[in-house]
Amino acid sequence: MTVTQLDARTYAVQQLQTEAPLRINVLGDVTLLRNGIDVPLTSSRKTRALLAYLAITGQSHRREHLCELFFDNTNDPRGALRWSLSKLRPLLQHDGASLLLADRDRVSLKMSGLILDTRVVRDIHDSASPSIKCLRHAAMLLAHRPLASLELPRAEDYHIWLLGEREELQGLRAGIIRKLVAADGVEDAEAIKWLRTWCNLEPFSHDAPRALWDKLSSLGRKEEADGVASRYKSLMGPDAKSWTTAKTTSQTPSKCFLKNQQIGFCKAVDDVKIAYAKVGSGPPLVKAANWLNHLELDWDSPIWSKTFQALASNHTFIRYDERGNGLSDWDVPDISFASFLNDLETVVDSQSLGRFPLLGMSQGCAVSIEYAVRHPDRVSALILVGGYASGWRIGMSAEERERRKAVLTLTRLGWGTSNAAYRHIFSQTFMPDANPNALAWFDDFQRQTTSPENAVRFQQAFGDIDVRHLLPQIKAPTLVLHARGDQRIPFEQGRELAASIPNARFVTLESRNHIILGDEPAWQVCMDEIQQFLREHT
Repeated sequence: MTVTQLDARTYAVQQLQTEAPLRINVLGDVTLLRNGIDVPLTSSRKTRALLAYLAITGQSHRREHLCELFFDNTNDPRGALRWSLSKLRPLLQHDGASLLLADRDRVSLKMSGLILDTRVVRDIHDSASPSIKCLRHAAMLLAHRPLASLELPRAEDYHIWLLGEREELQGLRAGIIRKLVAADGVEDAEAIKWLRTWCNLEPFSHDAPRALWDKLSSLGRKEEADGVASRYKSLMGPDAKSWTTAKTTSQTPSKCFLKNQQIGFCKAVDDVKIAYAKVGSGPPLVKAANWLNHLELDWDSPIWSKTFQALASNHTFIRYDERGNGLSDWDVPDISFASFLNDLETVVDSQSLGRFPLLGMSQGCAVSIEYAVRHPDRVSALILVGGYASGWRIGMSAEERERRKAVLTLTRLGWGTSNAAYRHIFSQTFMPDANPNALAWFDDFQRQTTSPENAVRFQQAFGDIDVRHLLPQIKAPTLVLHARGDQRIPFEQGRELAASIPNARFVTLESRNHIILGDEPAWQVCMDEIQQFLREHT
């Protein structure tokens, strides 16, 4: 098979599977293979966990951090770390040098000489058109509880990190099984087998039994589908969702948009892969990224689906997952306002667009403002919804700044856990008037969409945003919309945008929600204003 027969990423995955000199597997038992031959590892669980942590993070870590994470309950943490490194160093030799890099202050692995099974899985998941063979391979790697051998007693911070990694891998598993089941050439019997596997691995999932029920129902196997629904309801009790009463004979509008959506990848200047999507037809409409997105999961969302359908109804709707979340690379060196701007520039340039209207929501407004000032010849119109010109460290009260700092700590500790209370902090401020189902969806969506570390990095980056000096320089016709009772970004910040941008039109939305929901009157006002503005300036 040649590169022209298979997308480049999947081809690279297949090559790496056969040609890697050193390979680390962490999804099951931690193993190290040299040229396909198992290399015996020390029996020390902490040393194995240390190897896995260095490989999975792929980053350089301070010795103090590693001591706190793994050896805090020992008499000599630094000595224990040195002992573990001495056991790993000779095992990681390649071409006469060790891939374990350690000096007095920091420790890392040279990942260019290693293949890691979790990265293989992620690359297959993120591939635009993976082969069935690669999807099967990834599904097999995830066909058990991921990272099960990495548990350590009395290591709370490490345990929180491990939970986050495990839940991310469960999200990848869901995406891979969905792609495999939908792939041309996969028989119904194999599809059902994988869906049953998914259900067994995640018995308290909403999505796994729904997918199996949909498949069985579409095949006319009503008795089996009813059995799946019955088991789901008995397990979930009051938390069970009402999808079992839905009809499956025709696709919903959101499913049609998802089916017709084209996903691709482009590479930013720092080699970070950014996932973008196009859907709909007509003149282009580009949306800057916001907190948080996922090009596939958004279409099932009670939060975004109706909005995106409306925006794609008369336009070629182009959007992307910001670095650090969604289908874009998560393990990235830089999460900052400058990188957000570069990601937008990268996506726009990859599409070879001429002039186009640009839509920003929340912090995406600041990114859109900077882009419009830098590229006045490209932006034909600017739409800003729920935005701000200065971040929370600059534009908010001392009380609110302290509150945001406290939320950072809670995020760092609890984002990746099964306890949704940490993420619920965001859900309640984004959508205080949302119904419980929408809030629960958003809680779970945030967990699947980014890691605890990146959730903190995003919030820190948002705090330092400041584009106030650029507002008078905007040349494009501008529409600013903001909810009067916005609990996340104060109404005054929206008014500041409109007052400082020459000839901007300001629309007040009667809502308390930062994210305007499709079932509230303000949503229709918002969409009508946007569509009218686009008709005038497209």
